[in-house]
Amino acid sequence: MNQEETSSSVTPMLLSFLAGAAIGAVLTAILTPKSGPEMRGEIKDAAARAKRKAEALARDAADSLADLKERSRLAAADLKRGVADSVAHLKQPAPGRTGADSGPEEAMAHNNDRGSAERG
Repeated sequence: MNQEETSSSVTPMLLSFLAGAAIGAVLTAILTPKSGPEMRGEIKDAAARAKRKAEALARDAADSLADLKERSRLAAADLKRGVADSVAHLKQPAPGRTGADSGPEEAMAHNNDRGSAERG
């Protein structure tokens, strides 16, 4: 299993865990008999922690996206270079062939020249 498959399968599991933890914390705070200001303070703290975790996850996702974008750009450049090299290689005449028989256009021109010499 490569790194991309591992990170893509861990992310939903991590998000589910964090969501469950946040829901559990809020339910515990609500169902525990406490004074109003004390409960509001705990809910405020839990919300602040959840916000920090969400911001960290967003930064990680942005970093991963930037990395993926850069790797895709490099892969596309490699592919473009490979295609250009292949095309250049295909345009070169085969070893041992002369310019007159290196391609169909040259062969047709060569045949036309022979035909006009035989007629003349």
